[in-house]
Amino acid sequence: MSFEDKLKRISNIVLGVLASAWMIAQLFFTFVKPIHPMTLSPIFLCFALAIIFINKPFPGSKKYPWLRLIDYLTFPVLGWVIYYSFTQQLRIISRIPYIEPVLLADKIAMVIIMVMLLESVRRVIGMNLLVFVLVFIAYCFLGAYCPGFTKFSGFNLKQFTEIMTLTSQGIYGTPLSTTASYIFYFMIFGSLFAACGGGQVLIDIGMKFSNPKTGGPAKAAVLSSGLMGMISGSAVANVSTTGVMTIPMMKKAGYTPEQAGAIESVASTGGQIMPPIMGVGAFIMAELLGVQYGQIALSAAIPAIAYFTSVFLLVGFLARGNAWRHIGTEVSAEDLTFKVNPILPRLYLLVPALVLVFMVLTGKSLRSSAITATVIILALNIVNKNRLNLKELFEAFMDGIKQCANVAVPVAACGIIIGTVVQSGLANKFSGVIAVVGGSSLLLALLITMLGCMLLGMALPTVAAYLIAVVLFVPVLVKLGLPLLVCHMFCFYFGVMAQITPPVCLASFTAAGIAGADSWKTGWTGFIYASVAFIVPFVFAYEPAILLQGEIVNTITSSFTLFLGVYALAAAIAGFMFAPLNKVTRLVLLGCAFLSIVPETITDIIGIAILATVVFLNYKSAKAHKATA
Repeated sequence: MSFEDKLKRISNIVLGVLASAWMIAQLFFTFVKPIHPMTLSPIFLCFALAIIFINKPFPGSKKYPWLRLIDYLTFPVLGWVIYYSFTQQLRIISRIPYIEPVLLADKIAMVIIMVMLLESVRRVIGMNLLVFVLVFIAYCFLGAYCPGFTKFSGFNLKQFTEIMTLTSQGIYGTPLSTTASYIFYFMIFGSLFAACGGGQVLIDIGMKFSNPKTGGPAKAAVLSSGLMGMISGSAVANVSTTGVMTIPMMKKAGYTPEQAGAIESVASTGGQIMPPIMGVGAFIMAELLGVQYGQIALSAAIPAIAYFTSVFLLVGFLARGNAWRHIGTEVSAEDLTFKVNPILPRLYLLVPALVLVFMVLTGKSLRSSAITATVIILALNIVNKNRLNLKELFEAFMDGIKQCANVAVPVAACGIIIGTVVQSGLANKFSGVIAVVGGSSLLLALLITMLGCMLLGMALPTVAAYLIAVVLFVPVLVKLGLPLLVCHMFCFYFGVMAQITPPVCLASFTAAGIAGADSWKTGWTGFIYASVAFIVPFVFAYEPAILLQGEIVNTITSSFTLFLGVYALAAAIAGFMFAPLNKVTRLVLLGCAFLSIVPETITDIIGIAILATVVFLNYKSAKAHKATA
């Protein structure tokens, strides 16, 4: 056995031991000896960093395997940080910030964590986030030399250490403590649920209930990705899982490769805004707002349903258009029907997900909900005919552990940025500038926030973009009278949708690779198909009833007009309803969509009247065409 093979084998063993130790530590500090978040967070982060250093090897280690030894040298150093954090917990928790002294060991621990965290960011996320974080670190020490409103006195090493690792305002802030407290358990649940067959049942349900005569493969993609997305909350993972089945079938049905890739990416991205699980940012939102996660999930329901309704209508209109033009007619309905195993005998595999949703929505602890659901998965695996053996279960567990480590790194890195912009006063100054530019105009402030969130979302992971946007933009929106939940949800939506906005749209690029399509065209097609997601946040900003904030009557009427607008928008994008739509009619429908979506009574009446007229005329045109045919 070569040195490289031996090292690889050792790495796998070490990775398994580390993962097991991390899980044991998490359970021990949850049930046996609960500890303060300021102690749990550094321990959690050290385990995550250790996993990253083994799972993402040192650059050049493939060519020079001995370089892997550098990764192993991090273990005793991280072990010392864990030991120090645990033994110094009473002093760190009870100390008075900015008054009591900062010890030399505190500074050493901070430097170790900072250096290793930055290297992990480079390995996991890439240069975008790394450069972003380095700019803010430089700003901490060079603030006195910055121009204009960005100028401040700067921090010395003692102050920097205080902010970053001795208070909950930096690396060990709410985002990381939330990840350590319960997001960790949700990710383990998601990995085991998918591996033990629950994820496949959700995908198969979407495949089964799709009519091949009305865009079945595309609707299957929307249903499957939506159902799976409710549990996983990962766009790229959804594309990789369902896209390999749905995209080839969509192409057979007459959709172009770009359309097929775009539909899959748009449907998969919706998982991050679709209750009950949504994305990681939604859990952090609940913690930041101090409300139960169930409230966040319920509030997000109507906008998410509107999003998936728009995509579902769109693929149906596109399918009708293809049938009208006799595209894909050489393929039989049987060829477009997905072959799936019987679903009914496997429905019991969804019990863990149903229990999880029930517990979350009834106000149970998120941590206990995820752990209970995970225990049920393991129990059901015993009675499952296609049960996983211990090795397969451990591999699924390892996948979850790796995902946890990959999430912990950007979340911790965001703590550096948040601590910097808050403690330097930059957040307040930046908000002041936006307030001056936006004046008293809520619309202008919302547009500035949208652009800011989109730019952040293009450069950073969703959770990072959301966290930074909250610090920079939410204070301005609150001053202009928006409820706090609406402000957070607005930033969250655009942070998510930036992931399918060119030039950075990983879900679309992944789908394009499967479809054999042009990545750039697929990205822009997906952006257009997801148009409703760029409008809905403005709707709930002006009409919070959409987020279940207010009177039930307002919620019903606003939802009704929203869905009418969604129908008009989908038809305008597809260029088809009952018959083809010319460019003028599509523009009219686009205007009608905006009139219906804008929460004003007069615009709603005008929009509904125009939509009814267009539907009637288009239906008559289709009927006349059939008569002559």
